[in-house]
Amino acid sequence: MIYIFNIVPLDPTHRAGLAGHTPANIITRLAFVPAPAYEQEGGASSRLARNKRKYSIEEETSMEQKEILANLASAIIEGDEDKAKKNAQEALKSKIDPLKAVEEGLSKGMASVGEKFEKGEVFLPELLMAADTFNAAMEVLKPEIEAQKKHLTKAGKVLIGTVKSDVHNIGKNIVATVLETNGFEVVDLGIDNPTLKFIEEAEKTKADVIALSSLMTTTMPGQRELIDTLKEMKLREKYFVIVGGGPVSQEWADKIGADGYGRSAVQAVEMVRKLMGKKKR
Repeated sequence: MIYIFNIVPLDPTHRAGLAGHTPANIITRLAFVPAPAYEQEGGASSRLARNKRKYSIEEETSMEQKEILANLASAIIEGDEDKAKKNAQEALKSKIDPLKAVEEGLSKGMASVGEKFEKGEVFLPELLMAADTFNAAMEVLKPEIEAQKKHLTKAGKVLIGTVKSDVHNIGKNIVATVLETNGFEVVDLGIDNPTLKFIEEAEKTKADVIALSSLMTTTMPGQRELIDTLKEMKLREKYFVIVGGGPVSQEWADKIGADGYGRSAVQAVEMVRKLMGKKKR
């Protein structure tokens, strides 16, 4: 399972807060969580050292491959970009599917960092280091992921983006990548998209599915607004609408009338595939 994470780049306000050791707000997998106050003794490096550990991989994989996947996870936890890139290269040499390296290596490390952050065991610097490390490994894996796309028959077109006033994109980017590697054509609108932009682009690109990401409770109403606007424009039946993001739940998806909800990128792909199956019947 791929866990969806979105780390906010620090704006001037956040940076000023860091300078004064004031808790900063950051989005994690589960919610919009206020970061705990920083420790008085020891910095990110000392805390990372205490949190180093290996992951056990439960798939039927060779011992060598298990070690590589475990090292990818621990590289994220340790914020070690060199280790992440080295083991990403080793994963490709060992014929590990690059998506498996993401799902069972990098994303497990991100899941651990997120959980530790929520418990106050790690802090903002570790989250930023984990995000940078994740991206460093993805630079190695992405060419192979891109190469795999060329051999896939397109299964449908998905328009994806984060809603208005939401600037988080790591999770959305993972979902987009996994959709593409599973045969879907993806149009990525990026971040901070108003409702009408989604609809205009869906009409322009002839999308089958509109995927809405929201990583803050304050931007979740944007998902409802899009569905309501589609109804007002008599376009609701033309598109499947799926929702996802940290604070989003199946209950919320049902409440606003979405066609689907994915807690993880893998679940999102499964949902889109099921929806496209309905369209073809």
